Amino acid sequence: MRPALFMEESDVAKSLTGKVTRSEVAKAAGTSVAVVSYVINNGPRPVADATRQRVLAAIKATGYRPNAAARALASGNTKTFGLVVPNISNPFVASMAHVLLQESLNHGHVMLLGDAGDDRKRELELIQGLLNRQVDGLFYNSVDRHPYIEMIKASGTPLVMLERVEPQPGVSMLRVNERQAAWQVTSHLLSHGYQQVGMISGPTEMLNAQDRIQGWRDAMQERGLPVDESLIFPASYSREGGYAAARTMITQRRVPRALFASNEGQALGALRAFSEQQIRVPQDVALVCFNGTEHAAFHVPTLTTVRQPLREMARCAIQMLKAGQNEAQLKEFPHYLEIGESCGCKPQSQS
Repeated sequence: MRPALFMEESDVAKSLTGKVTRSEVAKAAGTSVAVVSYVINNGPRPVADATRQRVLAAIKATGYRPNAAARALASGNTKTFGLVVPNISNPFVASMAHVLLQESLNHGHVMLLGDAGDDRKRELELIQGLLNRQVDGLFYNSVDRHPYIEMIKASGTPLVMLERVEPQPGVSMLRVNERQAAWQVTSHLLSHGYQQVGMISGPTEMLNAQDRIQGWRDAMQERGLPVDESLIFPASYSREGGYAAARTMITQRRVPRALFASNEGQALGALRAFSEQQIRVPQDVALVCFNGTEHAAFHVPTLTTVRQPLREMARCAIQMLKAGQNEAQLKEFPHYLEIGESCGCKPQSQS
């Protein structure tokens, strides 16, 4: 009789499911259920090679299929990662999710995606659900600047934040220097000779929005130009946010000669609002944006944008998760400026 330790619901009643059980494999191999479990789980006790071969032959003959969930619980490895994002409709977020999924598959893991839809309650539910599924690690980009880090740390699940948060033990982080990137793209606009540069920022309570605003200020001050805070138009990081911000500029007659949008979605929304009012880009308003994707080259006009090395970042994030919680890591990645037509430049392919 096998020990109770190895009893499984799937082994109790084959007649209810029609599935082959470990008991039947053990009977066919002439051994115990415990030994069958040792072979399937590759431990914890060694099994003689001849016995192992009998068990493997019995598995093949009976058509037994191990319960993947049970094996995962036994091994402590579910071969899954979780990814929680604020809104998958954000082009940059979607691009990051895409490369993370690909890199996870390259490392033998399935990615479970949780889209919070910009809802903190839903975000919490998604995190709880992924932790309950015992994912091997979690990638996390929060809805706002108050991520549920303590709950994740308490679960013991390795965590990599995909955004800037306050450094703390047990939390690894990927980031770019967003202040410097915002300075670079604003400086590019100023190099065209524009004296007035406005900004569509993210929600001002968010750390990354604050960094991008400060980078915009830095560029203006470096050129000795006045910093007109009335030309900052906070909005959500979405097409709808960019559209609403541009409509506000138009309605209030405060459309600047040049404009820095905080992400590609906002830039697309602004392009739509300007087009509706026959405001031309770049002839009437020069436009640049942050966090562009490969789609930036297919808009009319093509977008001048700051890009991030997503593939390299995804590979690093996987390595951070596999390292576990032993040591928190912070990795800062370089950004680069991709020149399009929206700022008034000729596209790079034509230069």
